[in-house]
Amino acid sequence: MQYQFFTADVFTDRIFGGNPLAVFPQAEGIPTELMLKIAAEFNYSETVFVFPPETPQGTRRIRIFTPQTELPFAGHPTVGTAYILAAIGELELDCHETMIYLEEGVGLVPVKIKIQDGVPIYSELTASQLPQVGPEVPPISRLAEMLSLEVDDLLDNEYYPQCCSCGVPFLFIPLRNRNAIQRVKLNLEQWQNLLSNAWAKAVYVFCFEPELKGSDVRSRMFAPNMGIVEDPATGSAAAAFAGYLAMRDASSDQTLTWVIEQGFEMGRPSILKIEADQQDNQIIAVRVGGSSVLVSQGTMNLP
Repeated sequence: MQYQFFTADVFTDRIFGGNPLAVFPQAEGIPTELMLKIAAEFNYSETVFVFPPETPQGTRRIRIFTPQTELPFAGHPTVGTAYILAAIGELELDCHETMIYLEEGVGLVPVKIKIQDGVPIYSELTASQLPQVGPEVPPISRLAEMLSLEVDDLLDNEYYPQCCSCGVPFLFIPLRNRNAIQRVKLNLEQWQNLLSNAWAKAVYVFCFEPELKGSDVRSRMFAPNMGIVEDPATGSAAAAFAGYLAMRDASSDQTLTWVIEQGFEMGRPSILKIEADQQDNQIIAVRVGGSSVLVSQGTMNLP
């Protein structure tokens, strides 16, 4: 059987930036064991398989695979799949905005697609789960050792290491500056000892010293548990990170916005925009968005 696929670079407005994604827009008939092998063959952070919806509200059902496992939710595959389906004519588009609903492991994920001159230019997901705080994390000294840094490179004030999740847990570790971000080298032996059995196994380091004008945060993400040495743009982490940041802002009844740089150390610069809506000192919605570009298309011959 032949199955068509498309690839895109997500969270970027130019080819060879952002996070690569492969999408099979009509994946009916592909068994689960082959999906995992296909994801390993592409060896991208994630590969997506698209199916007809199973609920009246859904636009499509999607399954997301890393080279090693299936995920209940991931941001760049959600944003990128919406963009690809719109770009290849699989969706009916309105003049300026189109809202679709993707069925994922965490539930129904709304995605807004912005249109200009009939072409999709931006996709933005709303997290189906609000940010959840996880258990306590290892001591800063152990985290510094895991990152191959000095203890003084890590912050421990109002911004401190903490686990958060919007469907996929991450350990957020604030660093002092961009120099510290650039020096991070994940010690896999230490990671194995500290986090391989933890609630949040994926590591997200960040600082408030971005490189580009208009950005607020510089970040990197490592997920050995998912087979991802380093990820150039991580939407699911960005969603949880919006919660992490909003929890530290006492403002109420407003929308908080940040722009994140990621992937620069990998040579794949990515820009992610995150928002958190607050009402009565509670987070009521989290959104993650960005641009994407089509890169390639082809067919895969499957047994």
